[in-house]
Amino acid sequence: MHKGLAAAVLLLTVFACNNEGGTGKQIEEIKTEGKISSIVRSPISADGTVDTVNVAKMAFEQTVHEFGEVDEGAIVKHEFKFTNTGKQPLLIQNAHSTCGCTVPDWPKDVIPPGQTATIKVEFDTKGKTELQEKSVIITANTYPSITRLYLKGTVNKLGGGK
Repeated sequence: MHKGLAAAVLLLTVFACNNEGGTGKQIEEIKTEGKISSIVRSPISADGTVDTVNVAKMAFEQTVHEFGEVDEGAIVKHEFKFTNTGKQPLLIQNAHSTCGCTVPDWPKDVIPPGQTATIKVEFDTKGKTELQEKSVIITANTYPSITRLYLKGTVNKLGGGK
C-alpha cells in the first residue's frame, strides 16, 4: 500500500513541476514590440553582486575638454565622442549640468554595442570670468550609472583684462 502512495506522490510532483506550478500554463516571454524596456536591466542583483561584464559601457575619447582662454560672452562648443563598448544596447536617460550656462545635447535613441555617438555641449560664458570648470552629468544604463564630462578654461573679463 505504501508503494502505491509513494508512486502517486512521485507522479503528482513530476506533473506539477512540468506544468509550472500545476496551472497547466507555460511561462511565456513578454513581448516588448521593439520598445526600450527590452534593454533595461539592473547590473546589481538582489544578493548584492554586480555584473560589470554584461552591461552597456561608454568609452569616451576624452572626458575633459580644455578650451583655453576665451573672452567673456563667447559660446564654447564641444562634442564628446564615445563608443558603446559594452555587450548591451546603451540608453542615455539624461544629461544635465548644475549650471544653466552649460547645456548638453545627447542621443535619445538606443546606441547598439560597437556604435559611436556624440554628446554636444555648449557653455555660455556671459557673466562668467576667470578659471571655469563646468561639468555635465550623464545618467545611462551603464555601471556605474553616472558619467561626468568637463569643460575647463579661462574666461577673460571684457574691458578689464584678465
